[in-house]
Amino acid sequence: MSDSPAQAVLEILARETGVPPTKINEATELVGDLGIDSPRALQVLVEIEDKLDIEVNDEEVANLRTVGDILEVVATRFPA
Repeated sequence: MSDSPAQAVLEILARETGVPPTKINEATELVGDLGIDSPRALQVLVEIEDKLDIEVNDEEVANLRTVGDILEVVATRFPA
């Protein structure tokens, strides 16, 4: 089980891309570094939404370019 929502996101990205979680950080680009195209990005996002029981709106989805962008959206759903 994941320790945090951010860790869950990293685990999903690592599993879906084959890139080790230690090589994924906030600056990692979804397309350029992880090779995630639009259809695959939606699939990964649905998995993140299901795992964390959240919903990401279309406007937020359109602005996701990096892992940091995903983590920022996820963080808004889990205030500290």
